[in-house]
Amino acid sequence: MSRILTRTPADIRAALLARRELALLDVREEDPYAQEHPLFAANLPLSRLELEAYARIPRLDTPITLYDAGEGLAVVAYGRLRALGYVDVALLEGGLAGWRDAGGELFRDVNVPSKAFGEWVESHRHTPSLSAEEVKALIDGQANVVVLDARRLDEYQTMSIPGSISVPGAELVLRVGALAPDPQTRVIVNCAGRTRSIIGAQSLVNAAIANPVSALRNGTIGWTLAGQTLEHGQARRFDLDATTGHEQAAANARQVADRAAVARLSLAELPGLLAQNTRTTYLIDVRTPQEFIAGHLPGFRSVPGGQLVQETDHTAAVRGARLVLVDNDGVRANMSASWLAQMGWETWVLDDVASERFSERGDWQTPLPELPPAEQIDTTQLGLWLQDEGTVLLDFTSSANYVKRHIPGAWFTLRSQLPQALEQLPTAERYVLTCGSSLLARFAIAELQALTGKPVYLLQGGTGAWIDQGLPLEAGETRLAALRIDRYRRPYEGTDNPREAMQGYLDWEFGLVEQLRRDATHGFQVI
Repeated sequence: MSRILTRTPADIRAALLARRELALLDVREEDPYAQEHPLFAANLPLSRLELEAYARIPRLDTPITLYDAGEGLAVVAYGRLRALGYVDVALLEGGLAGWRDAGGELFRDVNVPSKAFGEWVESHRHTPSLSAEEVKALIDGQANVVVLDARRLDEYQTMSIPGSISVPGAELVLRVGALAPDPQTRVIVNCAGRTRSIIGAQSLVNAAIANPVSALRNGTIGWTLAGQTLEHGQARRFDLDATTGHEQAAANARQVADRAAVARLSLAELPGLLAQNTRTTYLIDVRTPQEFIAGHLPGFRSVPGGQLVQETDHTAAVRGARLVLVDNDGVRANMSASWLAQMGWETWVLDDVASERFSERGDWQTPLPELPPAEQIDTTQLGLWLQDEGTVLLDFTSSANYVKRHIPGAWFTLRSQLPQALEQLPTAERYVLTCGSSLLARFAIAELQALTGKPVYLLQGGTGAWIDQGLPLEAGETRLAALRIDRYRRPYEGTDNPREAMQGYLDWEFGLVEQLRRDATHGFQVI
């Protein structure tokens, strides 16, 4: 490998302040990343680098800077990105410690730019809110009130405010007319914590709906800390076909986007924008996944608008890039774009797209590099080999999926922890690799062969093929050859978190505005 380039924390800070494109990548697993990282560092774990790089960093000459906390992962990631064709790759001088030593602010948790922006919005706009006790009193008193949950449907189904309705964030302005046609109905927006409650409620305020609007202060966490009971497994959701007030909602959303200085273009102008090859452009359809699958524009990917605003760093790892948004109603793209523009992104909305242009069907296909060669075996052969003590089966799926179900005898491991995992595994004559589909596992074959010198095989169709054939499964934290650090446990997820963790999360959110002031690279504006 040729001499590895480096960039200093001062270089990164200067690029952020100048709004030049850059991808600052933390290549550790999600849990250590979530413990502390720079504000605009995107998490792209070494384990999944080949699967995600082309989608999240689409331009091969993007300035990329990698870091870790001294584990040596960034050097490996450097080589892999160069092999994928990226030409401007460097390491952060001193890694995470170098950032800290240079006085750089470090942030906890995930999707921090979006969460910090939510706190910034509330501090500047004083978004109206009600406490859990006040909302419960309204519900118990059968007041004229509707509670709209701005999270994803699966999050809503895990736990929800009694009587609430699932309306993910970008749908709020579009659907509120049908859900609260009486202008006297108080609309209350909630999420699990604070961000989507604030952004959702402020979206309705910005769009000038006639109803009184409030955020549920501190979301389901606040509800739980108040000693109140949540519902589980609910299926109440907005009606996709409801059209009440759509024209007015579109006019209001357009005004909000204009105030936020969102740029506009037609479908005919899009090729010219994409031809500017010195810029990174993400093409995003912000409608529901169901609508996207039924028909979408070629080249666009599906990211519902509420989640795009909430998790922008996951979709767009290149800070300073531009985002082109589209819908078919004039509401969801404009409202989502209004927030992204305030978060410092160059944001465009594709206007007046005829319905017949949404001609592509099915899911977006994630761009991948050429798949490495693999000698594959089927489930029958694996079943026979597993009766032989000389076969070791490694499962590279997420730890959550592994604990939920896995092939009996499989060992959970992480690609980034493979050398350490081998120290815990039994002696093997051969290895078989799997994951949900065997796609991720395929990329680990050469590494394992180099480390062990033993034959390595790939399970054709992965664990999914095993499941489809009705073969036996195990569950639980059995045979963990790596720590479960691939996912950070959010304090606002589920219903079994300690009260101290939930309160600590709220306290952390309250402190984000001050952290933003100290960091001073955010570029946030509030209309």
